[in-house]
Amino acid sequence: HVRFPLSCYVLIYGLCCSLHLAPFALAQDPSDPIRVVFMIGEQEYETARTLPAFVQSSIDPALVRATFVLVSQDDPDDFPGLETLEDADVCVISVRRRTPPSQQMNHLRAFLQRGGSVVGIRTASHAFDRDPPDPGHVRWEDFDQEILGCDYQGHYGNKPPNDPPSVIDYVEKHRSHPILAGLEGEGFVSVSHLYRNRDMSADTRVLMRGHLKGAEEREPVSWVRELDSGSRVFYTSLGHPQDFQLAPFQRMLGNAILW
Repeated sequence: HVRFPLSCYVLIYGLCCSLHLAPFALAQDPSDPIRVVFMIGEQEYETARTLPAFVQSSIDPALVRATFVLVSQDDPDDFPGLETLEDADVCVISVRRRTPPSQQMNHLRAFLQRGGSVVGIRTASHAFDRDPPDPGHVRWEDFDQEILGCDYQGHYGNKPPNDPPSVIDYVEKHRSHPILAGLEGEGFVSVSHLYRNRDMSADTRVLMRGHLKGAEEREPVSWVRELDSGSRVFYTSLGHPQDFQLAPFQRMLGNAILW
């Protein structure tokens, strides 16, 4: 077997995105897989179950080496193993209102300062926004504004089937972005209640918008930005367990991790 540098696979990935082919089943034997740490600490959307299942079913292990850092069952703010960010390329964050110990938060900040990239899912917009239990724990209230590029302002509370679903549309201006490669049609419907993310940073590129069925007001649902440190950032306010059963969501998330 011939071994190629990872840059070759990234080039092939970009070509496949432009052709709307499946990019994350390409690599046969890259010498240096992308190192992805999944930081999970929330109870509302079961991502401790859905994310590992997604990786197992949809991500080529030859392309991505996944490490899961789950919040401790004994301490809602403790993320043992977060030091693995020191060697990571990407951090997938699915956390809701936790305040890690300062040493663990320092690992995340150092990761971002050296250009590590972030994929934020749903509650990542308020991942660390809570009063800490003591001075040894850290609140990062403005994580949404500083890193994700938005200001999370709650949600509509629509919960199908009793309430209207969230209708998701692709933003035509950025339809050719690699993260939307392979997503067919004009959009899809999600049972995730719609988030209000406002005051978007000028450097964000919104890839998807959502609205309640029958309503006019649109909310940004998925977007990207790049930080001065070199970090690439992707965020989506989707992430309900039923979203993980939708082909467009699966493809988007796989593309985002590789991007």
